[in-house]
Amino acid sequence: MTTFIDQLMDGAEETPTLEFKGAMVWNAGSIAKDILAMANEQDGGRIVFGIEDQTLQRTGLTEQQLSTYIPDEMKDQMARYADPYVRFSVSVQSDAEGKKYVVLDVSSFDEFPVICCRDGPDVQRGTIYSRSKTERPRSVRVSNSSDMRDLIEIAVARRMQRL
Repeated sequence: MTTFIDQLMDGAEETPTLEFKGAMVWNAGSIAKDILAMANEQDGGRIVFGIEDQTLQRTGLTEQQLSTYIPDEMKDQMARYADPYVRFSVSVQSDAEGKKYVVLDVSSFDEFPVICCRDGPDVQRGTIYSRSKTERPRSVRVSNSSDMRDLIEIAVARRMQRL
């Protein structure tokens, strides 16, 4: 039987809307930049924990690691870094071998781009992050006028839809 993870990994590579993270315990400080960046993408994005990002080797997560991915606590911790609030869902998925992974589906911002509102290990207060479009897919600070204009265009279009 083909599982969600197996389908996702069939020919997969990291993209502006798909990020892989190796096996790790939940730590908002170490993942904040990626979540903030995904929230500033047109359609949001997905982060999968338990897949090495360099080799795409599927390691899965241990039960101890899985036990740290508590959705309400994760959302509370991320709220400290994001203005406005970042919406994401958390699910545990298994592959055909029974290895378990955590999948974060990060929603795109509603009306205003998400700004980092707290300094952290890999983030800086007052910074807007997005996914690189000119280099390999990774989360970076918005550092040029073209990327900023793209973000503003998305926000303006969403604002007009609401009106």
